[in-house]
Amino acid sequence: MKFICNQCHQTAPVSTREAKCQCGGLWTLDYQPPKFNLNDIDRHEWSQFRYRKFMALQDESWRGISLGEGMTPIVRFDENVLLKMDYFMPTLSFKDRGAAVLISHYKAIGVDSVVQDSSGNAGNSVAAYCAKAGIQCEIFVPEGTSPKKINMIEAHGAKANVIAGSRDHCADVCRAKVENDGVYYANHVYNPFFYEGTKTYIYETFEQLGRIPKHLVVPVGNGTLFIGVIKGLEHLLASGMISEMPTIIALQSEHCDPLLQAAKKGQKFAATVEVKPTIAEGIAIGQPMRATEILTYAEKYPVRFVHAPEDKILAARDILAKKGVYCEHTTAANYAAYLHYCELYGTAEDCLITMCGAGLKSDH
Repeated sequence: MKFICNQCHQTAPVSTREAKCQCGGLWTLDYQPPKFNLNDIDRHEWSQFRYRKFMALQDESWRGISLGEGMTPIVRFDENVLLKMDYFMPTLSFKDRGAAVLISHYKAIGVDSVVQDSSGNAGNSVAAYCAKAGIQCEIFVPEGTSPKKINMIEAHGAKANVIAGSRDHCADVCRAKVENDGVYYANHVYNPFFYEGTKTYIYETFEQLGRIPKHLVVPVGNGTLFIGVIKGLEHLLASGMISEMPTIIALQSEHCDPLLQAAKKGQKFAATVEVKPTIAEGIAIGQPMRATEILTYAEKYPVRFVHAPEDKILAARDILAKKGVYCEHTTAANYAAYLHYCELYGTAEDCLITMCGAGLKSDH
């Protein structure tokens, strides 16, 4: 198992402390899991690590770091829509799937201090799992981040730095610290071990339903869930567990849509867009670092980008809440985008929508 640069194809051991290749490219993981088989699931393990036979894990570090992430229920919302309740997680968001594997990797290679930039949820996850692992942690978040997310970061013993300006500027400030101080960059977009966690979303769905729904609604900011979903689906396809890829409804904020605009133009790189304020803070990424990878997948598979209309997000949140599902604004954008997709293309039957963040995290 090793890292391969997605640009120059140079290799590096997974123990490297370099967040990316010297050429500027990002690491991909040279790992091929064995064929997926339901009999190889450890049904005595009540976390996502029940799928560990299909995950790139160096050792048993996960045993001391897992907080019971995964195993989230699928709830029928209406005749066409199923909800995957991924905010039923230790830090109330799907990011725990990736963080649990990422921090297990850091523990395995002896990392003792990290910094990370986040719009909030990933920062919560990394802070929590670092606390469990005994790893010192510092998180950079942009101004406008929910105070409750900042409070959670600090409660786990991490230092929270609130940076004026956009989410992308916040990332630049954090990366400058990495360059200047030589600290370890625990970035959930850069490090492919994160996707070893988010791909369990698909394994879990398949185990629970015995199939994959025809449509999957997946939010795309930096694409951490999107990439994990694709990797999980590719694995099921290669293993003969499914016969075709489902349609992926990939949503972006109406006020921040570099991937949607790029897909429209047939580009393999993110479009330059004006980033406007959006209540869907979790996907407000103007410069997604894995844009080419995401757009390549979107060209290869049945992926349709769609906006979450800004003026429909709160209404969508209200519809969900009136049926007992209290989610954060970015998560409500998933349902708003689903409704918009149905307006554009007709009803999307048999659709699974991720409920990726809890409502109490964004009451601001």
